[in-house]
Amino acid sequence: MKFTLSWLKEHLETTASVEEIAEALTDLGLEVEEIVNPADRLSEFTIGKVKEAEKHPDADRLNICQVETDEGMTQIICGAPNARAGITVVVAKPGVYVPGIDTTIGVGKIRGVESFGMMCSEREMELSEEHDGIIELPSGEVGERFIDWLAAHDPAKVDPVIDIAITPNRPDACGVRGVALDLAARGLGKMKPAPEASIEGAFESPIKVIIDEDARTKGCEVFAGRLIRGVKNGPSPEWLQARLKAIGLRPISALVDITNFFTFDRNRPLHVFDADKVSGDLRVHRAQGGETLVGLDEKEYTFSAGQVVISDDKGVESIGGIMGGLATGCTEETTNVFLEAAVWDHVQIAETGRALKINSDARYRNERGIDPAFNMPAIELATQMILDLCGGEPSELVVAGEVPDVARAYKLDPERVQSLVGMAIPESEQRQTLTALGFRMEGSMAHVPSWRPDVQGEADLVEEVARVASLTKLKGIPLPRIQSGVPKQILSPLQKREQIARRTAAALGYNECVTYSFIDRASAELFGGGDDATMLANPISADMSHLRPALLPGLLQAAARNQARGQMDMALFEVGHAFHGGEPGDQHLMVSGILVGRTGPKDVHGASRPVDLFDAKADAEAVLSAIGAPAKVQILRGGESWWHPGRHGRICLGPKKALGVFGELHPKVLQALDVKGPVVGFTLWPAEIPLPRNASATRGALTVSDLQAVERDFAFVVDAEVEALTLVNAAAGADKVLIEDVRVFDEFIGGSLGEGKKSLAITVRLQPTDATLKEADIEAVSAKIVEKVTKATGGSLRG
Repeated sequence: MKFTLSWLKEHLETTASVEEIAEALTDLGLEVEEIVNPADRLSEFTIGKVKEAEKHPDADRLNICQVETDEGMTQIICGAPNARAGITVVVAKPGVYVPGIDTTIGVGKIRGVESFGMMCSEREMELSEEHDGIIELPSGEVGERFIDWLAAHDPAKVDPVIDIAITPNRPDACGVRGVALDLAARGLGKMKPAPEASIEGAFESPIKVIIDEDARTKGCEVFAGRLIRGVKNGPSPEWLQARLKAIGLRPISALVDITNFFTFDRNRPLHVFDADKVSGDLRVHRAQGGETLVGLDEKEYTFSAGQVVISDDKGVESIGGIMGGLATGCTEETTNVFLEAAVWDHVQIAETGRALKINSDARYRNERGIDPAFNMPAIELATQMILDLCGGEPSELVVAGEVPDVARAYKLDPERVQSLVGMAIPESEQRQTLTALGFRMEGSMAHVPSWRPDVQGEADLVEEVARVASLTKLKGIPLPRIQSGVPKQILSPLQKREQIARRTAAALGYNECVTYSFIDRASAELFGGGDDATMLANPISADMSHLRPALLPGLLQAAARNQARGQMDMALFEVGHAFHGGEPGDQHLMVSGILVGRTGPKDVHGASRPVDLFDAKADAEAVLSAIGAPAKVQILRGGESWWHPGRHGRICLGPKKALGVFGELHPKVLQALDVKGPVVGFTLWPAEIPLPRNASATRGALTVSDLQAVERDFAFVVDAEVEALTLVNAAAGADKVLIEDVRVFDEFIGGSLGEGKKSLAITVRLQPTDATLKEADIEAVSAKIVEKVTKATGGSLRG
């Protein structure tokens, strides 16, 4: 957004310098990107007078001039046709940089005659495109700085241009008056009254406006227009051309320049149709699809179904709120115009502009949101300017639709500035700030002005107060120190477990990954997700369309990328949340790790082996132990479909209480994610680990028995379908006090056992705590073990 200092002063009465204004704008959130000040590049040019001028002896078109400067008489050779004795000129002495020709002047010889400077034209000084001759000043003293003379006699040519960056939430700053309002609230001046106009129509407009019913919803809310007949469309006045040129716009004609002026002055895009080229009435509607239009930029556009356009009886004549059509555009021959001011749905404008790849000033403002309440005053002001500059006779207004009601109010809580921002601002100053920004205060309620669509709650009121007060005044205040005692713990048990799990996995040799919470649908479906509940409404890209249902897909994708770069052996882990829905509570903390390739060297010979599920089991148990899981757990089947059906196990406290799962990943999953296997891994759920019954209790005392443990071996003949875990659990339950551990150490199938039978051999470790075990005690426990196993498995003790 560009504007000149003089343009700003049309709305703001201020004595602030350009530097002060720029500093305030940046501090207010309207960052100044560039200041182009003609005084900076013209400060070294001075005024001189030509005393003598004679023809160059060796060049008919050159004159040898004797010029009086502040350094005395200087000889300058000049080829301008108007170089003659008696004129006052602008001189660039040796060493002065001339921007228009990108040259630093030096002493030189032209056809054998020395020249000690240059007399300049307006184009050479970048004041205009005039280059027919050197500048002839009507007044000026020898040695006076040309920039000082220009500031006194033609200030528009030395007007600084300020370029600010507009954030999407500040559409009001897309107009010079909106910028002025911020500066006035900061205290850099006083707002001048906004101009007003009220035009009485002399006749009924022959062109009517219709908005189709389907275009009223998220299309065009109100469309106002009027016919002005008998206008004279020529060049716009010098002041208007100068303003448009200063901000980089090319003056076209008075009618077009007027609409451009309101676009930048009041953030109010307008459009003028050549009324003689409009056939019938104007109709705002949604395109059927396939219609075409040649825009004012002379490019042809084809519309998709649903895009909002303006048509007459001949077809589409304008892209609603974005660009007019070439066929009904105004030219120098235009004598009758139809002026349009409308309020468009900003989302529809953005979608249409993006689809058609049009970046116009109208689209830029309409898609951010203009002031709907200014729609009717804008058409009156624009009509008045057309009448002043082009003449003509206006019709009565024609209006379709209604100006949308955007009135809303929020409570101003003076204490929230302190709690949200940390600044102590008196309530009177807060109210004064909001009033200066255009808010209407009624008691504790602040009514939001219609030009501020970004203010949507009480927190936004706080933001307005804080930015006008200047966030640079925010001071860091340390938190109060605890004078004595032990500080209360801050981290929750789950947060502690998360930290410990991360530290333990890293200590086991895993590298931590931080992957995206968004994955593609296909990957999510492999791990039980990919449904509509976890689908993003507006994904960044097609491969980030769903919330992840597990951490494993991200780790496997990371492994695939590493394998593609030649890294085949890796250990990766991640601690984070996975999701089974889109609501705040539909997430759970996970710890996942994978092992790929081979283990590291295990002996002095550097031998290694492929990783297997027992590596994953050991690491999963180590992490669980570190975060407080019970030592005695059960390993059960029944893992999810992405685990290998015969090579995984669930770590459980019971059939319905799973703490985690470990094992080998299913080959189909690896193939789908382009990972070379096998891959083993684990997933743990820290939140499933029971908390200690007494949360405030310290760690229990270490109990170590000094009595010798006893081990006894048993071999049972059971059916081949009996799982070893069933036998182990039965043996362990024979005496939960004495039996410390049960391990399977042998399996035998075939031979004398017969068809469908097998032998499982276990070692049972008995650990006494009170007294050394006697043979009778051991025999009694052994009998219980045989009884329990026989009952649980239907087997018998092997003879």
